[in-house]
Amino acid sequence: MSIRFLPLPTETATACWSGGNDAYGMTPERHISDGDGVPCRHCLRLVGAGEPYFILAHRPFPALQPYAETGPIFLHAEPCDAHPPSDAMPPMLTSRDYIVRGYSEGNRILYGTGAVVANAEIPAYAASLLARADVAYLHIRSARNNCYQCRVERA
Repeated sequence: MSIRFLPLPTETATACWSGGNDAYGMTPERHISDGDGVPCRHCLRLVGAGEPYFILAHRPFPALQPYAETGPIFLHAEPCDAHPPSDAMPPMLTSRDYIVRGYSEGNRILYGTGAVVANAEIPAYAASLLARADVAYLHIRSARNNCYQCRVERA
C-alpha cells in the first residue's frame, strides 16, 4: 500500500496569512520561535529560531460533529511552501512516537485503529491501516498532547 503525508490545506493557511480567523473565530496569536518544537502544519518543517509563527485553533474536519476534534496548531506567520504530498516522513515529525488514528469516509474515528507508534514504524503502520476498506484516511497526532500534525492518505 502506497501512502502520502499531506499538509494543512494551502487555502486554510492562506486564510490565516490574510488576516482570517481560526476555527474558534479568533485571530491567530503571533509569536517568535525559540527554535524548539514549533512544527508548521503547512510546510511540515520546524519553525526556525527567530521566525514568527501563529498559534491557532484548527479543526481538520469538513463539518461539526461529535468526532470533529479542534485543537491548537502552529503555522509559519509568513507564507511558506506546502509540503509536497509524498511517502516521505515530514521533517517536523521529530518526536520518538505519535498517535496514528484511522477515520471513516464519514469522518468518524474507527475504534481499534488508534495506536501510539514509534516514529520509524509510522509508514508501515499507516500502510497497514490504509489497506483496510473501512479506513478513508489517518491523522498523525502528538502522543503527549493529541495535537493534530498531518493527514495520511492512500497515494
